[in-house]
Amino acid sequence: MQVLIINGSPRENGNTSIAVNELVNTFSSEGIETEIFNIGTKNIRGCIACNKCAETGHCIFNDAVNELSCKFEKADGLIAASPVYYASANASLIACLDRLFYSTHFDKTMKVGASVVVARRGGCSATFDELNKYFTICGMPVASSTYWNSIHGRQTGEAQFDSEGMRTMRNLAKNMSFLMKSIALGKEKYGIPAMEYGDFTHFVRDDLINKE
Repeated sequence: MQVLIINGSPRENGNTSIAVNELVNTFSSEGIETEIFNIGTKNIRGCIACNKCAETGHCIFNDAVNELSCKFEKADGLIAASPVYYASANASLIACLDRLFYSTHFDKTMKVGASVVVARRGGCSATFDELNKYFTICGMPVASSTYWNSIHGRQTGEAQFDSEGMRTMRNLAKNMSFLMKSIALGKEKYGIPAMEYGDFTHFVRDDLINKE
């Protein structure tokens, strides 16, 4: 089994990487393979809503997002890790995830998702919530830990001294490993739940639009 970890920090050896490396070490002890994809310094533009991906099955901008899509399709789990900027994730990571989730058409149901956030002090909860929304819109179970998946540090290297944060990372990896293995067993016995799909709705009433 494999987990794809997208590191949204522009500092490849910064505090976000400390959290990610703790995850990797624990996943390894659980027999789970990992791949880290660093996008923090890549030139990734946002979605322009051209809908070309509906025709081609991939994003019109041929950058790291299309490279990630193949890895995401093969993975059993996805972790999005980010530093906190103004109570939000790194803009490059958000642009990446917007396009990655929108342009890929493979079934993401029951792939396990998790987010990891790193801050000096505040904004972790808002960023944590922001990232988890990508998973919950796609039928992806979200792995939890013994606290919200956050770790603290300002200067490079400080995160390793956040003992509770480091413990949270280890417990997250253990829970995610268990969840992926359990889902794999469930697939063999029960299969994937059949989802219902239909028209997309909104809050504008056609009878009022057409009324003269």
